[in-house]
Amino acid sequence: MRHRVLTAAAAGAAAMVVLTAPAAHAEGRGDIRVIKTVVDHGTNVIVGTKKAIEFPIVMTIRDNSGVKKVSRVGALNTANGWGPSDAFDTRCEKKSATTSVCTATLLIDPTSIRSSVVGDPDWNANQVAGWWRVDATVHANDGDYWISDGIARFKVKRASVLTTDAGPEPVAKGGTLTVKGKLTRASWQSLKYGGYAGQPVQLQFKKAGSTKWNTVKTATTNSSGGLSAKVTATAAGSWRWFFPGTTTTAQVASAADAVVLK
Repeated sequence: MRHRVLTAAAAGAAAMVVLTAPAAHAEGRGDIRVIKTVVDHGTNVIVGTKKAIEFPIVMTIRDNSGVKKVSRVGALNTANGWGPSDAFDTRCEKKSATTSVCTATLLIDPTSIRSSVVGDPDWNANQVAGWWRVDATVHANDGDYWISDGIARFKVKRASVLTTDAGPEPVAKGGTLTVKGKLTRASWQSLKYGGYAGQPVQLQFKKAGSTKWNTVKTATTNSSGGLSAKVTATAAGSWRWFFPGTTTTAQVASAADAVVLK
């Protein structure tokens, strides 16, 4: 297995709260522990093709003598060891005599992901997507320390874009409406968006005056990410495509296309 480190970077909305259970691998001395970890407010890190975005990792740490510092926080892909460098900023706030909340800031930059694989025919930058883990080393005032590999898990996903175009507009009541669309996702290899083939995408309808979207049918994207479905127009309202996402690609809903009856 190859282990590579991305030198900087960031993008997106980040990951999943996890863990109060023991870390996957840990060593140290004494009773200091990370008892809770939240990555970017409990969402997934969504990475596009250009923008570098910071995301926080918030750790609740406890020791009977009090928390002294966090000396290392990092994150990497659980399957292949890819990940950014250690956090560039970590700050701790004392909550009690025994407990502190420490926030580390990390980056994921799509251009850095790509540059790390340039010239290597065996690796594709998109392999960085998927499940990641957080590692940290923490220290107590009495000299206790804890080196934890796996205090939390979260997902880093490729950003996605979805479009909708319904026609003809307006349409006769009872007439046939064709709803087209396209699903694309970020490639960190090319730093462009490309069609996402073979994916089930839901066609949804919201009747005029309503706030609820209902799934009418499901279609599968073609080789270029294209979508097309025919439906009977029974009421005026809005149509959209909705993609629920995968482990490596973000969930996305298209903008709505309102259709009136004639």
